[in-house]
Amino acid sequence: MRYLGLVWRNLLRRKIRTLMTLGAIFVSFALFGVLMVVRTAFGLGVEFAGANRLWITNKISIIQFMPVSYVQDVLATPGVTNAVACTWFGGSYQDKPNQFAVFATDLEQYFKLYPEFKVPPDQLKAALADRQAVIVGRKTANTYGWKIGDHIPILADIWMPKSGNVWEFNIAGIYDGDKTVDTTQFLFRYDYFDENRRNGTGQISWIVVGVNDPSNSAALARTIDAKFANSASESKTAPENAVIADFAKQTGDIGSMLTAILVVVFFTILLVVGSTMAQSVRERTSELAVLKTLGFQNGLILALVLAESMFLAVLAGGLGLGLIAVLVNFGTFNSPMLPLMLLTRGSLITGVVLFLVLGLLAGAPPALGAMRLRIVDALRRN
Repeated sequence: MRYLGLVWRNLLRRKIRTLMTLGAIFVSFALFGVLMVVRTAFGLGVEFAGANRLWITNKISIIQFMPVSYVQDVLATPGVTNAVACTWFGGSYQDKPNQFAVFATDLEQYFKLYPEFKVPPDQLKAALADRQAVIVGRKTANTYGWKIGDHIPILADIWMPKSGNVWEFNIAGIYDGDKTVDTTQFLFRYDYFDENRRNGTGQISWIVVGVNDPSNSAALARTIDAKFANSASESKTAPENAVIADFAKQTGDIGSMLTAILVVVFFTILLVVGSTMAQSVRERTSELAVLKTLGFQNGLILALVLAESMFLAVLAGGLGLGLIAVLVNFGTFNSPMLPLMLLTRGSLITGVVLFLVLGLLAGAPPALGAMRLRIVDALRRN
C-alpha cells in the first residue's frame, strides 16, 4: 500500500495517454459484456428448457400444421403425463410486428406444463371464464403499461378473424417468473381462436408433451412418431431443449461467431495496453536507474510496473463490465426475439479473469525489462 502513490503518479505522467488507454479497455469490456448477454440470450432457453418436456412438430417443418386431434392420441400414450396444443399467431400491436410471442393454447394445461410460469390462481380462473381472455408476461405488460382488465387489439397478419382483421383480447392475468423465465409471451385461448378464424380450423403448430420419466424421453419420442407414421401429417418429436437449439442454429453458430469477435477484441486491446506500458517504461529509464540506486530491489521494480498495468485493466475493465451489469439489471437490453437478456455470474467471472490476465500479460514484458535494467546501462543510455 505504501507505493500506491508512486504508481498513481506514474500513471498521471501522461494524462491523455492514460485516459485513452482506460477508455479503450472500458469500451472493450463493455463490448465483451454486451456480446456475452447476446450469447447467453441465444443459449439460455436451451439451458433452462424442461428435461421432462417434449415437443411434437410436423416432420416437414414447424410451419406446417398438424390436426389438433393428435393431442388425444398423444395423451393415450403410456408415459405421457400431459399434452397441450399451441398455434403460432403472430399479429402486431400498434402496427409494430414481432414485438412478443403471441400464440393460442389451452391456458390451464399450458401452465401445468410450465410451472415456472407463475400466474395467480384467481387470474387463471378468470381467464378460463372469458373466451377472449389473455394471460401476458410481466415484461411485456410493463413495457406497454398493461394491467388486468385492459382491452388489447391485435392486428392479424396470418390468421384472419371471421370479421375484419383485428382480434380483441382482455387481459385476465399476468404471469411472472425468475430471471431465467421468458416473461414476454402473450397467451390466449385456443378454443376462442379456433372458433373465430376464417380458415385452418382444427390445425395446430406444435404440441408440448409432459413425460413422467425424462430418461425414457427418447423411447417415448419414437413411440409417438410411430403413431403418426404414414399419415398426412407425420410428426417429429424431440426434447424441448433440442427444438429450441434448432431454432437458435437457424441464425448460424452464434456462440462461435461471438467467441471469434471476443478473441480479436482481447488481443487488440492487449497490444494497445502492452504498447502503452512499454512506452511508459522507456520514458522512465533514468528514473528506474535512480530508484535502483536508492535501494529498490528488482522484485519491487517488477511489482511497481505490473501494478500500473493491473490498475489500468482492473479499473477500466471493472467499470465496463459493471456498466453492462447495471443496464441489464434495469432492463435496458430488451429484444422481442431475445427475451432472456442476462449477464450471468459465469460471464462476470470470465470477464474478471480476462481483465486480470490482460493486466498481467500487458505489463509483464516491460516489467521484466525494467527489472533486468542495469543502472550503468540506463544512465549511459540517457
